[in-house]
Amino acid sequence: MTRVAAIDCGTNSLRLLIADIDRSNGTAKLTDVVREMRVVRLGQGVDATGELAPEALERTFAATRDYAAMIREHGAESIRFVATSASRDARNRQVFVDGIQELLGVVPEVISGDEEAALSFAGASSVLPVLDGEQVLVVDLGGGSTEFVLGTSDGVTAAKSVDVGCVRLTERHLQDDPPTAEQIAAAEADIDAAIARAGLDVPLERATAVVGVAGSITTITAHALRLPEYSPAAIHGTELSIGTITEAATDLLHMTRRERAELAYMHPGRVDVMGAGGLVWRRILERLNELTAGRIVTATASEHDILDGIALSIH
Repeated sequence: MTRVAAIDCGTNSLRLLIADIDRSNGTAKLTDVVREMRVVRLGQGVDATGELAPEALERTFAATRDYAAMIREHGAESIRFVATSASRDARNRQVFVDGIQELLGVVPEVISGDEEAALSFAGASSVLPVLDGEQVLVVDLGGGSTEFVLGTSDGVTAAKSVDVGCVRLTERHLQDDPPTAEQIAAAEADIDAAIARAGLDVPLERATAVVGVAGSITTITAHALRLPEYSPAAIHGTELSIGTITEAATDLLHMTRRERAELAYMHPGRVDVMGAGGLVWRRILERLNELTAGRIVTATASEHDILDGIALSIH
């Protein structure tokens, strides 16, 4: 048994998983010790400026300082810190890298979109096993990017990361509250172009099942289920029809931020970007239904994602 600490630094959130890994029976099994999430919005303004904002860096460093204390407290033997879309895009990412190294004693890895996709697939498939013969498409809908990764029980077949995410599209298009029809149309054009780019590398039409991961998708699932509070146990593994998901996503898109803030399962750090998250997930599922000639009619939500994949990758 080995105790590890995995940190996933995305465009919107910073997440920590301290877990015990048991590799005794030939497969790796994670047992959670601590699972924590903070919305730090590291990607604030990156799409427009190309740089990480000083206040965003300070929020991220403050949360990392807290995580470092938790890691020491729980005695993790190894740490892996992975940074994704916002850090890839920023000219001043060395400031971020140096700050994290000082706080944690490890160099944060600014990984490629393809590696991000592979880690997401590993995390999702570790708890929702891929059956023989299935071609499962895992969609990781983040703040700055979305990963499409197709895989089988033998592992990843093809993957692509595209620059559409809930923070990026909110900042770029959905400024009004609620967004206007013109803003929604402009965002949808970006989403459709991104799906087309993904389709050049990933044969989306081959998918026989779809698994969605990350906070936008799990929150849409919570909204569809009308949960009295956010419940990972109730959300994880839930399979819903595309129609049900589309209705929930559309509802969130057209709500005001004040209305979304009143939902018991809505994290405060997602209130302003959930409309865009709903729009991206809705459009991806609509296109998948078309591309598979109606074969894809449902999608499953997973609470386990790249964070689990990062932990499983630590040796």
